[in-house]
This record gives sequence, C-alpha cells and structure tokens, in this order.
Amino acid sequence: MIAATGVRISWTDLPPTLRAAIEHKLGAPVSAVTPQAGGFSPGTADRIRTATGDRAFVKAVGTGINPRSVELARAEARNTARLPAGLPAPRLLATVEVTDSGDNWIALIMEDVDGRHPRTPWQPAELRAAATTLDRFAAEPALAGLPSAADTLGADLVGWESLAADPPADLDPWAGARLPQLCATAERARRSLAGDTLCHCDVRADNMLIRPDGSLVVVDWPWAAAGPPWLDRALLAVNVLAHGGDPGDVLAGVDRDVVRDLFAALAGFFLHMARQPGPPGLPTLRAFQRAQAEALLPWLRAQAG
Repeated sequence: MIAATGVRISWTDLPPTLRAAIEHKLGAPVSAVTPQAGGFSPGTADRIRTATGDRAFVKAVGTGINPRSVELARAEARNTARLPAGLPAPRLLATVEVTDSGDNWIALIMEDVDGRHPRTPWQPAELRAAATTLDRFAAEPALAGLPSAADTLGADLVGWESLAADPPADLDPWAGARLPQLCATAERARRSLAGDTLCHCDVRADNMLIRPDGSLVVVDWPWAAAGPPWLDRALLAVNVLAHGGDPGDVLAGVDRDVVRDLFAALAGFFLHMARQPGPPGLPTLRAFQRAQAEALLPWLRAQAG
C-alpha cells in the first residue's frame, strides 16, 4: 500500500513569529520536538514538550506551501473545537494565525494523544475497536452548521463521468465495458448520503490512534459532515480493502446495494484523480488514490458476479 504522506516541513522551518506565538499560547518555551510522519499534509506535525513539562501536538502550515492545506486546517480547528466532550477525539487547545513575508500561517495546538496508528493490514481486534468507536460518533447528532455528506463528498462522486467523456486507453476493461452503469452510480450514491449524524468522512488508519489501554481516538476532522450512520463504517471498509483485508465484518448490517453504489462512485473518483497533476508537497497522493481504486475494482467485480 502506498504510504499516505506529504513532504513535511519541520518545526525550525516555521517563521519565528509563529513559533513565538505558539510558545506564548503554551505558556513556556518549547524544549523538545518530536516530528510525526504520515498524513496528507505538507505542514508540520510535531509532539511538543515545553520547559515546564507540558505536552501538546502542534500542526502548522502556510499558504506559500499549500493554500488548500491552510483552508483545511481552519476547518479542522472549527470542527474539533465543537466536538462534544467525552467523544474519543483530541481536544483543541488553541489556534494561532500569523502573516509572515506575505504568507498566511496557521497552527493548531492540540492535546497530545499517547498512541500509535492501527497496524495495517488491519488486525481483527483493532478493526473491531475502530468500528465500535465510529459507531459512537454515528450515535451523535451532527454539529449545527456542518455541510451535508452529500455536499462534502458529492463532487468526488462524478469521476466516471469524467472518464467516460474521454476514456483512457489503460482503463480497466471491466469498468470500460460498464461506463454507463458506473456513471449512474454517482447519483444513487449521492442520494444515499442524506442523514443527520456526525460523520468524519476521512476514515483511514492514519487518522486513528490506539492508546496503550487499547481504546481508539479519531483525529483530523476537517471533513466532518452530517450524514447517514453507516457512512464512516463504509469508508473504514475502503481502507481495509486498500490494505488487502476483508471488510465483511465492518459492513455487517449495511445495505449492500448502497455500499456497492458508494464504492463504485469512489472508485471512479480515485481513478480520475490519480490522473491529475500532484498538488504541491503531496508527492504520493495520486499513487495512493490509484491504489485505492485498484483495491475497489476487484471487490466490485466480485459483487457483480
């Protein structure tokens, strides 16, 4: 499986004005920095310890690196700050924004969760913990003002239409022979995303942390939306497939026709996006998207008999 990772800058690459503002929020100078790998961001991701022994997780990015990443950081800050207390998600401690040399910078100062990412290929016990945790969020009403999952994901579900307009020579033959049917899945999938529960909408192993006691925390909330209670489980199943596993248990109780339509629409999105130029600072994104499409297509072929 292609690693989900950006070319991250380091703590020392941040403007001095931003580092000073972060230390002001922390209430003490930073004495130790432990960089964290993984995740689709070109910004920093550091576990911080201050001179007084306090800990925090700090992620920061500027518009000169990737303007879209700054927008997503602002969305993550808004959503994380509003998550109900007691849910297994990190607490937002503070947000800092500065302008330096014409670039806008944002830093999120968050609770430092003591944990590791789930192992992939997914292990049965950790997969059960992930599904159970996602069910806790699905039992919550969506935060007021969140976009609908149909709006958040809707633009991602028209990849087959783009491919059908100019079919590439190397398009999977099974998919190429079914382009009209695959295009029709997008609208059905979009309609199925109506709902009013809290959805993360970007469920992957690298967006979860397992604490030493085995409990699981879901991180990175920029895409939070109002949707159906089964959506995050379905997205977890995509990640299981992408890592070579069987998503059967994760999909138990979810309408298989609805899942098939969503997976088909997502496969089109991943195939289409994999052919686009790579965004700055994210060199593995397109290969990661292609790998997910290549995991979904065999599952779809099997479902179609």
